[in-house]
Amino acid sequence: MKRKIFIFLLGILSAVIVSGCGKQHVAKCTSPEDNPQHHYLRGMEALEQGKLDVAKEKFDRALFCEEGFYPAYSGLAIVSAYKVKAQPDPAFSAVENKRVLDYVKKAGKKAKTDEDKFDHYLSVIRINTIIDGEDWLSKTVDAYDLTKELKVDEKKLFYYQGTEAAQYFMGLAYLEALEFQQARDKFAAVLNAKREGKWHEKADKAWKKTDNIVRAMGGITVGDVGKKIAVKDSITRGDLAALLIDELKLDKLFAGRIPAAGQIDKMKAEFTPADILSNEFKDEILTILKWKVRGLEPKYDETTKAYLFKPVDVVKRGEMALILEDVLIKLTGDEKIASAYLGHERSPFPDIRPTATFYNAVMNMTSRSIMESELSGEFRVDAPVTGAESLLAVRMLRQKINIY
Repeated sequence: MKRKIFIFLLGILSAVIVSGCGKQHVAKCTSPEDNPQHHYLRGMEALEQGKLDVAKEKFDRALFCEEGFYPAYSGLAIVSAYKVKAQPDPAFSAVENKRVLDYVKKAGKKAKTDEDKFDHYLSVIRINTIIDGEDWLSKTVDAYDLTKELKVDEKKLFYYQGTEAAQYFMGLAYLEALEFQQARDKFAAVLNAKREGKWHEKADKAWKKTDNIVRAMGGITVGDVGKKIAVKDSITRGDLAALLIDELKLDKLFAGRIPAAGQIDKMKAEFTPADILSNEFKDEILTILKWKVRGLEPKYDETTKAYLFKPVDVVKRGEMALILEDVLIKLTGDEKIASAYLGHERSPFPDIRPTATFYNAVMNMTSRSIMESELSGEFRVDAPVTGAESLLAVRMLRQKINIY
């Protein structure tokens, strides 16, 4: 009887031991799509869409499924880098910056194959570009050079899929550094690498953007303000004021049209709008207001019941034409420009009627090649002006001024 009880207890103990051992080795993630590779890919996709919280959740899940899954550390490092950039609080940024370094170190230590190392170096390029700390560009170039030493099997790249991804992200780094020619060359290299690839469409868009910037800068020396504005997908009223003053030297040009120095000294803006007091381009805006450039006057704000400059409002193409037309009139002294195209029965632009507010200005700008219409013939008066477009328009206006 005792022997039977002992065997029974031994059986229970064995079952407990086996059960305990089983729990130690049972996979944490068992469903088909609940695996580290899947979560990593979804995390990277969320990252590209700017969904940082979703990306972090996916990378954390990847590490839960497989502790030490190195690509997830790289993903978390990029997420933390974006948080560093978005956080103005130095103390918080320092904490996130430490996380970035910790994640990068973990990913680097676990990167064994050339494919692992390629992913790791790509994350370093991206992180440096986002945070742009001290000597960041040279460090980024070093990481890029390391990718070229690897013998990568592109079929084994989880997310990037092609080695031309390094050229694409290096192009973004040069663009962030305002090195436009080198950025354009890197994007062109991506386009030349394959007929079609994962990064082909993005590189094509980026190449067109940088090509427009390089073309706009041809033959002129652009200062820091112009370079920073050049990369923008849309410019604001404050940006345009700064561009006209810093790049076109508008104050000097206008002053040259007034013979009496004493008269110039007395000129100043009628008042300082409340919404430009802390604006980085306050001085440039006040100079524009001093010269009363049409299209860049203060606007009445119903909420505050006051006239404001609204420096962060996006400039549309029709407004840009009106502003540049007024600059042209003031510089040439030719008032006929303001009515040169009024009275037309038909418009050459399918999206602008001859009676439209911007029609005369658009005609003046396009006929002088200061601004361009689309290949479709439309001018797109309500489309935002890009930084490259504004820089090109200023360049062309400068050339036309030399003619008069």
